[in-house]
Amino acid sequence: MGAGAGSGWGQLFLRSFLFLLLAESPARGQLRYAVPEELEHGAFVANLGEDLGLDVSTLSARRFRIVSRAGARQHLEVNLENGILFVNERIDREEVCEAGGTCLLHLQLLVESPLELYRVEVEVLDINDHAPTFPWQEYVLEVAESAVLGARFPLESAQDPDVGTNSVHTYRLSPNGFFSLEVQTRSDASKFAELVLERALDREQQRVHRVLLTALDGGVPERSGTAHILVTVLDANDNVPAFDQPSYGVSLPEDAPAGTLVIQLNATDLDEGPNGEIEYSFSGHAPPRVRELFHVEPRSGQVLLKGRLDYERASLHELYVQAKDRGPSAVAVHCRVLVHLLDVNDNAPEVTLTSVSTPVLEDAPPGTVIAVISVLDRDSGDNGRVSCEVGPNVPFELRSSFRNYYTLVTTQALDREVVPEYNVSITARDMGSPALLTRSTLTVPVSDVNDNAPRFLQPSYSVYVMENNAPGASICSVSALDPDCQQNAYLSYSIADGHIHGMPVGTYVSINSDSGHMYALRSLDYEQIRSFQIQVQAQDAGFPPLSANVTVHIFVLDQNDNAPVIVSPMPRNGSVATELVPRSARPGYLVGTVSAVDADAGLNSRLSYQLLQATDFTLFSVAPDTGELRTLRSFLEQDASRQQLVVQVRDGGQPALSATVSLLLSVVETMPQTLSDFSEFSLPPEVSSSSPLTLYLLVSLGSISFTFLLAILVLTAIRCRGERRSRQGDGCSPPRCHCCPGSRPSSEGLKTSNLTAQPPAGTAAATCLDVPAGGPPGYCYKVCLGPESAQSDFMFLKPCSPPRNNEKDPRKRSRPEQHLQVSKEAKQPNTDWLPPSTQRPALKRYQIQHWGSRGSRGKEDTGMG
Repeated sequence: MGAGAGSGWGQLFLRSFLFLLLAESPARGQLRYAVPEELEHGAFVANLGEDLGLDVSTLSARRFRIVSRAGARQHLEVNLENGILFVNERIDREEVCEAGGTCLLHLQLLVESPLELYRVEVEVLDINDHAPTFPWQEYVLEVAESAVLGARFPLESAQDPDVGTNSVHTYRLSPNGFFSLEVQTRSDASKFAELVLERALDREQQRVHRVLLTALDGGVPERSGTAHILVTVLDANDNVPAFDQPSYGVSLPEDAPAGTLVIQLNATDLDEGPNGEIEYSFSGHAPPRVRELFHVEPRSGQVLLKGRLDYERASLHELYVQAKDRGPSAVAVHCRVLVHLLDVNDNAPEVTLTSVSTPVLEDAPPGTVIAVISVLDRDSGDNGRVSCEVGPNVPFELRSSFRNYYTLVTTQALDREVVPEYNVSITARDMGSPALLTRSTLTVPVSDVNDNAPRFLQPSYSVYVMENNAPGASICSVSALDPDCQQNAYLSYSIADGHIHGMPVGTYVSINSDSGHMYALRSLDYEQIRSFQIQVQAQDAGFPPLSANVTVHIFVLDQNDNAPVIVSPMPRNGSVATELVPRSARPGYLVGTVSAVDADAGLNSRLSYQLLQATDFTLFSVAPDTGELRTLRSFLEQDASRQQLVVQVRDGGQPALSATVSLLLSVVETMPQTLSDFSEFSLPPEVSSSSPLTLYLLVSLGSISFTFLLAILVLTAIRCRGERRSRQGDGCSPPRCHCCPGSRPSSEGLKTSNLTAQPPAGTAAATCLDVPAGGPPGYCYKVCLGPESAQSDFMFLKPCSPPRNNEKDPRKRSRPEQHLQVSKEAKQPNTDWLPPSTQRPALKRYQIQHWGSRGSRGKEDTGMG
């Protein structure tokens, strides 16, 4: 091929370049290029990045690529670095496009983010890379010597796989004196040669003539092929067969089975005998493909189908059949049979998922592209027209972008919690009769988005915890659900900030952030806190995180952990409580009432009284419900003047708790005007004067009392001075001391002052208690407790002055601020079982004033019954 070949390649490249410059840009993103065949790997075809207006730097990130069917050869490829389309492997036009005409490579270019589709057509230009060839290198042509001048003898045609000007262009015949050559053109523009007799033959002079037939193509450089023709002169057989017509046309469905009769040919010969017997066969013009598909019966002239027809490969087949008699010097005549194939809907549509973008977010807006789908039907006409649709009841639809190209898009908002995955059925159906269809299923998983907040299983929780629980014990468990998945459904629990009785809620309870189990951090006390509520939050791990709250009500159940407390009578200075009883008391005489309180609640605070010990059980009794101590009979002379009693108070809890109080009752003939309450028992004057021991006891008792009172006065003075200084520094006024009233007749009894604990605002509480003294009539003592001695059992006593005239106003004596207010930290006694006021004893007793959370106050005076 040498220099000529090189110049030919240059012309082809120049022609390709001019074609690119002159090609019009197709509409709707379709480009067309041309490239010669047989280029080496890497040869430049086009700059797609520039032609399509794409940013070359983003081609790799957007996955710019050529989409092709599975199994198809990738002749062209795209360089993602510069967007250049280049030859990936050698292109043989005759191999790629078996049929003649324009050879096009259809490329689908896909780029993502956003998803875009382009169609590119690349025409493969033919180069003159094949020389014409004859089926045989030597042909034998028998010509009767009687052949007339001008007789034509068709010659075998040369075959050239190239097309256009590169195919067979003309024939040449070597110089001779008998024959000339005429070149004919078929309907498909192909060339064939006929040998024309120019001079009469004479077998006797020359029996054989040798000529050289040369076939030339129109390529540059010109290629050629030769065949030797041996012309044998035969003896005269002056009649040749003749067909009914020179050309036949027949139509045949492409699905016709092998053995189908295509056409019955008929030729006649006027000669007789062997010169009139005709044999049929394919002429040398018949291409190999025709010989594979069809068969000619030599004797009958029937053309039968031998192979499988395919309309999509070739819709027309041109058969050249010759008829020749069996006589000497037989001359073959030719006819042409055109077999038109009828398309049959024998190809179902092919569905190809070109690009799939899954999974899809559940919050994707309607119109989001999920996949690009290409549909191909190899049939033609209505048989090749395809409609595509998706199955019902799915939030997707198909939109046509190009012919036979569809995009699958969403039609509405998705919800992964309702449908986590869709199986989209895509049906492609052609328009043939009967119609053929293809179904393809595309699985579209839905990706989760944190669009659901946690939800607790209950709107609120009520928890009952027994008091005195062990710290760290589990008290309950809360649980929430989140319909999302993965980290969007991972929940963590926490307790909202807050305070319970002034303390952070985190000091009472804690929660396991993973399981939701709640634990008590301290031992709860029903008497201090009976119920409280907390807010528990459940939060997922999504972004942004979502949360939900629930209220947990915690109720503390009472436990019998408080024994009854005797409030009346109370022993003074560690001695036994005493009381005087007149010997003249009749049965049922109310000696006094034993009063007690229990800080528990319910049955745990229900109190019952009983006489546990007595000097004489037949003399006194205790009411089990009220605690009233009454006489059972009248006193006798032989009854002891001192009666020792032990009264037990028991609550109704399980197990029951109890408390006891010891009473010393002195039986006297006459009751004094002023009674000593809860003091050492004093003998009557007549008894003391008659006994020296009694006198010694009285003197000793007086000395001890005087010394004790002196110490109390000194300590009280020091105490009050310190309090005065502290109150002056804090802006507080010194406490006022109210004295007890003087002696009253015995019928009125004694009055007790009230407990007062109303400190000035901003100062600590100081508790003052006025109690009657055990000394001579007309004296009382006042107990003052500072804030730092609130937890101490030591009491400071100091004498009280007589009442002032300006304090006789009952309004001043009953001011609310002089009543006791119990500290929040102390356990409040339960007053559900206190004895009624009508059953209070005539003994000197205290007036218990209970101020609870209701803010009520009461004032009760006691006297002798």
